[in-house]
Amino acid sequence: MSKRRVVITGLGCVTALAESVEGLFAALCEGKSGVSTVESFDTSGYPVRFGGEIKGFDVKKYVEHREGKRMDRFSQFAIAAAIQAINDSGLDFSKEDVFRAGVIVGTGIGGIKEIEDQHIKLLNKGVRKVSPFTVPRLMANAAGGNIAIRYGLRGPNFCAVSACASGSHAIGEAFCNILVGRSDVMITGGSEAALTPVGLASFCAARSLSTRNNDPPAASRPFDKDRDGFVLSEGAGIVVLEEYERAKKRGANIYAELLGYSATDDGYHITAPMPDGKGATTAMKLALMDGRVETEKVDYINAHGTGTELNDITESLAIRTVFGEHAYKLPVNSTKSSLGHLLGASGAVELIVCVKAIKESAIPPTINLDNQDERCDLKMDFVPLEARQTKVNIAMSNSFGFGGHNACLVVGKI
Repeated sequence: MSKRRVVITGLGCVTALAESVEGLFAALCEGKSGVSTVESFDTSGYPVRFGGEIKGFDVKKYVEHREGKRMDRFSQFAIAAAIQAINDSGLDFSKEDVFRAGVIVGTGIGGIKEIEDQHIKLLNKGVRKVSPFTVPRLMANAAGGNIAIRYGLRGPNFCAVSACASGSHAIGEAFCNILVGRSDVMITGGSEAALTPVGLASFCAARSLSTRNNDPPAASRPFDKDRDGFVLSEGAGIVVLEEYERAKKRGANIYAELLGYSATDDGYHITAPMPDGKGATTAMKLALMDGRVETEKVDYINAHGTGTELNDITESLAIRTVFGEHAYKLPVNSTKSSLGHLLGASGAVELIVCVKAIKESAIPPTINLDNQDERCDLKMDFVPLEARQTKVNIAMSNSFGFGGHNACLVVGKI
């Protein structure tokens, strides 16, 4: 029996740069930044007053007002991106076997805004004022549940929660679900809305964020020696995965093929990566083996690239270890330079960027890369400042999360 193949037939996103995939990729290639001063709450007492905040988002464009009110912001982003992706795919679930269609949506933190809001109510107004919708809003699996309810999907549905690797883990597990024949269609990706008073304060307390308040668009600086931390952002990315033969039979627009996936853990430290990069190295090697892809065939890597010293140096080392001399011919960028860090949504959005790079023969730049850190190897090509027009047949997306979680996806032209 031949191995089932998995293809991508729909894309959707909500980010600080754009509320569409086309808009996002265009803005990235133009070198724009979605990082700005936070306006949704008072940050005057915070050491960091900016982030990748999505301004003007209106869930009523996607669902009825009453339905939207029953969701936390992270679920709202997810449902919006899912509707985009499913519309893009052309799928009509009234004509599908809904037990063969599932949902896996990851999140690192889930409904933190709902927790904050209801805690304030509890303290100020008492227990009877806490909303009966609190749990359905805050639970991490709410995004996937709401998507399934909207479309009547009855296949596998669960949530991947692995910090910044959540979105990539969700897509990888959905990929495996189709490969082994449990499903034919999976709606998958990641969503996050942790740019809240407690969310921002928590990352400030951890001293992991850039404090460049005087110039937010220049704050996210992966692989740059003048970096001072990552930028907290929000958003969602959703893709539609299908078994290749059925997608071809229904005449779907196939963007790319998902070739390989792997997941490892450092087993080392709750926030810091292994100094030798072995966890990340192994994840990349296993994903290439899974997809039967030779290292020299990879044309582009969308790096985790957070703009923190530990990540940038370790990931650079891991890439050199895996790819050898090919690492010096291989464009590696970080779209977090433009978007900031979407935590559990980052891997999904970055895979979408990989797919668009294949389709458009273009790689967005790593903006703000003015002085490349020599510890990230000056011979490596991090696509500084300007987009690159180049043919991309195979791309890799890396995601590494607190807890030592590593996930790697490999996608190719079809």
